[in-house]
Amino acid sequence: MALTTEALGEIRRLLEGEVPAAERCANVRKSFPGLSLTRCDVSDMSSETPIFETPEFCVYLIDTSEHCVRITNDPAAATGLVVAQKR
Repeated sequence: MALTTEALGEIRRLLEGEVPAAERCANVRKSFPGLSLTRCDVSDMSSETPIFETPEFCVYLIDTSEHCVRITNDPAAATGLVVAQKR
């Protein structure tokens, strides 16, 4: 599932909401059912550069098209997200 600039903007908007973090992530899942979403702590992603940040999250794109999952900065290659919560 390639992500457009508009889709990334919508994901950002959903993650910047006022509801609890778990509900915001659930809203992203509901809005983008073909996109995988993994949540973790930001410390788990310390060696990676996020595609964007919100006040509470760093967001990374993943590509699962090959045998191993890899972080990508290419929205056209993205098949999922890692949403890393800041503490």
